[in-house]
Amino acid sequence: MAELLTDDQINTALGTLPEWRSEGTALVRVAELASFAQAIQVVNRVAEVAENDNHHPDITISWRTLTFRCSTHSAGGVTSADVSLAEEIDNVLDVISGT
Repeated sequence: MAELLTDDQINTALGTLPEWRSEGTALVRVAELASFAQAIQVVNRVAEVAENDNHHPDITISWRTLTFRCSTHSAGGVTSADVSLAEEIDNVLDVISGT
């Protein structure tokens, strides 16, 4: 089983993930896309990444706003797998939104 990160380790990771925050037992990011279609494109690409990594975020879709929650449920909180997934989600958002 993956080991939980300490609060200090999470805070260090968040230093490289400026759009993310720690919330309870998860890393959370809210992203607003230009359109609903673009938001779904992000969700589809993140799904491919998650399947490849065998580590899946919770995603809430509200029109063109996406909320990502990364947590390792089997460990009960944030692990290095969640930090890696958050980085990959940021890369997907950068590519698709053009930022």
